[in-house]
Amino acid sequence: MKYKIYTDGACSGNPGKGGWAAIILNEKCIQSKLSGSENSTTNNRMELTAPIMALNKIKKKSEITIYTDSKYVKDGITSWIKKWKLNNWKNSNKKKVKNKDLWIKLDNSCRKHNVIWRWVKAHAGNKFNNLVDELAVSETK
Repeated sequence: MKYKIYTDGACSGNPGKGGWAAIILNEKCIQSKLSGSENSTTNNRMELTAPIMALNKIKKKSEITIYTDSKYVKDGITSWIKKWKLNNWKNSNKKKVKNKDLWIKLDNSCRKHNVIWRWVKAHAGNKFNNLVDELAVSETK
């Protein structure tokens, strides 16, 4: 099966009340909308939580394209994570990688599927990116 997943995270204050959202589309239509919140978190943690929750919802190995407006998430999972693992979860400044727990979860979730990552510009008229943004922001209230 092929899926497209749009994800977003939001925070009211950083740290503050956070929300995440994902929309899973199959070849024909929206299959599901997921969202949730945490009382004290950061925007980056919510951006990471959204694809983790969406990927975990898909049980059978699938071809999945994930669309995110977070370069932090896209670059982290497609590039930076390789170096972090080699450097014992230290970044280029020799400091501990922030959100290591979520990076590990995301990496493990991606391994269950064939995942392609795509960055989309935020607030640029993309229907599904706008929808996940609205869902994520509504979870921060």
